[in-house]
Amino acid sequence: MKKFIVAILLALGLGGTVQAGFPEGASAYNARNYTQAVREIAPLARAGHPDAQHLLGLMYYMGRGLARDYKQALHWHLKAAQQGKADAQYVVGAMYYTGNAVPQDQKHAVTWFRKAAEQGHGEAQHALGLMYRYHVAGVPGDPVIAYMLWNLAAAGGNHNAVGQRAAIAKTMTQEQIEEAQALARTWKVGTALPTQSKTGGG
Repeated sequence: MKKFIVAILLALGLGGTVQAGFPEGASAYNARNYTQAVREIAPLARAGHPDAQHLLGLMYYMGRGLARDYKQALHWHLKAAQQGKADAQYVVGAMYYTGNAVPQDQKHAVTWFRKAAEQGHGEAQHALGLMYRYHVAGVPGDPVIAYMLWNLAAAGGNHNAVGQRAAIAKTMTQEQIEEAQALARTWKVGTALPTQSKTGGG
């Protein structure tokens, strides 16, 4: 559980996710001027801006500029997630996985992790890989799919996935590794991820 919370915090650094449309609020946030950030971001979030909703959710989650409020964090992240914001989808998945502000629901977690992973979100790919590796949250145990997901996450710079991939490779046949690599090679961002492999199913 702790590793997912830590992963959330790492994933929410906004350096690379700031987009045009709310630069003043994002700049204020990055400068740790949280009062100014709230002033700029909150109206945009209420108007339906998904990046602003995600940032406002983060501020509630972290207690930056606002009193920490996990229910509000979920509310705003869910709004952004429903508009396709991958970072927000990952956070919603993690909150369902840990039961933070919502009843714990690992199937909901898988749904949201998968949505983010299918957009190329490395932390979501890593988390989903763990579920396939350890056969949790109703996900079938499948080392080939886990390896594939970690291959994708590692290609995107997720260092935890590199170690996980190396560890699982020691337990796999050459045929399984080749299938996992082929799946990773042919998968395209924005398309459905496979839910089972030919050689890795239990």
